[in-house]
Amino acid sequence: MWDLPVGKSEPGEPITETAVRELHEETGLTVKPESLKVAHIIHGAWGVEAPNGFLTVVFVTHEWDGEPENREPRKHSQVRWVDADAIPEEFVETTASALHRYLSSGLQVSLDGWKYNPRIDGAVTDAVDLE
Repeated sequence: MWDLPVGKSEPGEPITETAVRELHEETGLTVKPESLKVAHIIHGAWGVEAPNGFLTVVFVTHEWDGEPENREPRKHSQVRWVDADAIPEEFVETTASALHRYLSSGLQVSLDGWKYNPRIDGAVTDAVDLE
């Protein structure tokens, strides 16, 4: 199963610093926090360690130093660049959706697993189907 480099913020750590740290820890790539731009935000209704919901912020950058390497082989079988037109089918669904939406200049926020009240939110019953 493929995914983007991910991780959790340390107490008091800004989200951009989290992204920089996790990217370097997992891939060896170095980016500057100011080079990061928000590509997509995923609001999940639940998670293993977040039963009340969580936010995943997907960043994009066009400036980095280094070549990707697998710096956490106990967690990942490989790390590599993937062509934007050939995102693997065996990709974490929410992250793949975020990537596809970013690449197609689509919605910048997606909701995963949330149910809505049609009286309040119109006809939308599951935000995964917003497109």
